[in-house]
Amino acid sequence: MAKIINGAITLNGEKCIENCEISETDNIEYLDSEKDIQKIEVLQVGKELVHILFYKPRGIETTLNLKIANNLKEILPFNDDVFPVGRLDKDSEGLLLLTNNGKIFDKTLRQEYEVEKEYDVTVNKPITEEFLKKMACGVEILGKTTKPAQIKKIAENKINIIITQGLNRQIRRMCYKCGFEVTQLIRTRIGQYNLQNLKPLEYKYL
Repeated sequence: MAKIINGAITLNGEKCIENCEISETDNIEYLDSEKDIQKIEVLQVGKELVHILFYKPRGIETTLNLKIANNLKEILPFNDDVFPVGRLDKDSEGLLLLTNNGKIFDKTLRQEYEVEKEYDVTVNKPITEEFLKKMACGVEILGKTTKPAQIKKIAENKINIIITQGLNRQIRRMCYKCGFEVTQLIRTRIGQYNLQNLKPLEYKYL
């Protein structure tokens, strides 16, 4: 604390004050003065934040672990040091948000933020009104009832659904409990980020 009060620590070239907020992009330095000799020690080098929209194809595990077959790391068409926000199961495809920004990661995954996730889902038989009502109101899976969802029929056997939870294989389990099997699942949106016109393996920097 004494070093901060004495102005020995700088944040992006300015004297750091008590309780100031620090992010990954900030440069932090410590000025050590001894016998008329000043030494500057770099405590943190600010990094550029990277946010990438990526279309994960079907058949790829959402992991950067190279020991796991069909891992995400092997197919990424860029070299940025990023991690995926949330998961998208192996049999599903669509939008992944890749970033080195921990704050985005935190706000997207924590339940209290209730970030919307939107999907286009194709099932194995024609959609019924009963199915739509059950999916919208909540389905019991994994020992709990899912939160209400926004759902609409967009084709004879295809729905658009928006959820705010992230239970394991949630939509597939919900459909199964209602007597339907998912044949294709595409995530088209996470919060404010949309898949746009991306195709499998395509990406876009934000």
